[in-house]
Amino acid sequence: MTQTTHLSCICGQTRLAVEGTPILAAECCCTSCRTAGGRLEALPGAPKIVEPNGSTQLILYRKDRVHFDKGAELLREHRLTPQSATRRVVAICCNTPIFLEFTKGHWLSLYGYLWSPETRPRIEMRTMTSDALPGVNLSNDIPNPKRHTFSFFVKLLSAWPAMGFSVPKITFVKGEIDD
Repeated sequence: MTQTTHLSCICGQTRLAVEGTPILAAECCCTSCRTAGGRLEALPGAPKIVEPNGSTQLILYRKDRVHFDKGAELLREHRLTPQSATRRVVAICCNTPIFLEFTKGHWLSLYGYLWSPETRPRIEMRTMTSDALPGVNLSNDIPNPKRHTFSFFVKLLSAWPAMGFSVPKITFVKGEIDD
């Protein structure tokens, strides 16, 4: 039987379910995640998504394993630049960031804080530590590679054949956030 985890925005108007286990749970230290995180955290009532060490916790799932049960019409996107291949998606009812999407990819990176600390998948690695904030000492409790590693890509790409090598389009996100 497949495990289903139910998640929601802060106010509960947007709800989603994720099936099975994630592809990977990681902390990203890249400048883009930190910059976008700062912009999203500045929205009225938005939760904090950037960790004190400057990283962002992301739980990666296949797109076909993420289903919105309620409130998909409340989702809006934010791109760092109009040409960005990545977009961050926010529930505008309460300004809760929900996921980061590489639009040409087969996965979604859900923000880790959507889970309670007790149920959140255990972070397996940090990535892009070459972009870490100056002076930040990252703990050695998990791997801290400077860039995405071969094992990172193996985990990501190994999920793709089970989807028939499809790249589902997320078409229900309409419009941009006002920032």
